[in-house]
Amino acid sequence: MSSAKSVIISCAGIGSRLGLGQTKALIKINDRSIIAWQLELLKEVEDIRIVVGYQAKDVVNEVLKYRKNVIFVYNHDYFNTKTGASFYLGARHANEYVIEWDGDLLVHPDDIKKILAEPGEFIAYADITSDEAVYVITDAEGNVTGFSRQSGDYEWTGPACLRREKVKFTPGNVFEQIEPHLPIKGIKIRAFDIDTYDDYKRVTEFVKTW
Repeated sequence: MSSAKSVIISCAGIGSRLGLGQTKALIKINDRSIIAWQLELLKEVEDIRIVVGYQAKDVVNEVLKYRKNVIFVYNHDYFNTKTGASFYLGARHANEYVIEWDGDLLVHPDDIKKILAEPGEFIAYADITSDEAVYVITDAEGNVTGFSRQSGDYEWTGPACLRREKVKFTPGNVFEQIEPHLPIKGIKIRAFDIDTYDDYKRVTEFVKTW
């Protein structure tokens, strides 16, 4: 992987829709926290920046069990902002390209290799599985041309890679940061994020297939 890319993992949110009372990065999937899975799968990445907010001390302690050479960035307004704000904060002093990675996202190990080897900007998407999906609209070449709450070809899961200077502050979601720059090359991956308890059960089964 090019040293000119940083991975920004957004772990600041409360995870209120899931109803398990903790930030989603700390949720256990087959006896390992999501952040532990992510750090293992991203161990080849030199520059990882983890954005913390809710339960920040617990997330920091969990991360340091597995990796010391990370940069922690605080989103102090985590209660009023979403992943877009965390991505912006994490990206501010990062490398030329920044890869957005949600704290509740697990990607198949083979597809992580594909993501990390991909040059330039891209948006990753997956088959539609989530109960509360944001959809991705693609053209004939697989480029992402839009996002929708109603319908689309695939589900927006992330990760996404942008040039750092394109990441502007928004209190909303990452896809809102990306929309002004579309179309962008798309990559289809196997991935799940966790918004509901049914998503959590699906991810648990997904990891067993690795």
